[in-house]
Amino acid sequence: MAESKLQNFDSSRIREAVCINADRVYDSCCDRDCLEDLRVFFTEETQALVNNAASVKITDSNVLNVSIDVEPISFNKGYYACDLTFTFLNDLDLYTSPNEIPASVKGVSSFTKKVILYGGEGNVKVFTSDDNTVAPTPRLIGENTNGPKCVLQCVDPVALTSRLAEGSTDYPNVFFPAIVEEYLGGPVDTQPTEDDTAVYATLGLFTIVQLIRDVQMVVPVYDFYIPEKQCDDILDTPCDVFRKIDFPTGEFFPPEPLTPACNNND
Repeated sequence: MAESKLQNFDSSRIREAVCINADRVYDSCCDRDCLEDLRVFFTEETQALVNNAASVKITDSNVLNVSIDVEPISFNKGYYACDLTFTFLNDLDLYTSPNEIPASVKGVSSFTKKVILYGGEGNVKVFTSDDNTVAPTPRLIGENTNGPKCVLQCVDPVALTSRLAEGSTDYPNVFFPAIVEEYLGGPVDTQPTEDDTAVYATLGLFTIVQLIRDVQMVVPVYDFYIPEKQCDDILDTPCDVFRKIDFPTGEFFPPEPLTPACNNND
């Protein structure tokens, strides 16, 4: 496809070559992870409900937060380790008996993933006019460099299964961001006892990780871009707007499954 674009490239239309700042992707990878038996944590009030449950079913899971840390690898110059810590918000149904209506609760779980990517070399410090303030503060040595940044793309995980198990304190220490309390309605109990029933969830996660660096590039310019589409005032009635919507054929006749471009069988 790239070759066909080059063949149709009309160099006579180029007006000039200009230098721009742009984010260049130096390295990237895609992955699928089956996260087996992630410990789910609850508030103390919800944990009391879990202790009385006979079974549990996970109904949905969402990526609530991702903490990203990028560190250079000393023994392999130009490569960086990206530590990605995911926080998942899980919706679960608790059953005390087969014939009763389940209690819907929310819990959180955490997962850390490490990716090593190439990000190029360069340690110059970058200062811009945007950094100026009314009362400037001293800048730390090594701050504001042009190091690469890690960009993560992901979809909400697939909620595969969940189970109850006997309580245990044999799990790594976890930390959840403050935003979690807003969704759970209170602080997370990250130190459950052996008497507390444990909930483990298995999730399927698809991710794309990119290492991007701000660089200067020379690009050909045809002309300044002027939008050709005219802004229309919305004067139609709701029914007029509805009639302009394409019929959702795909909802009635789902397309055939396609082989994914990013296929990892791990």
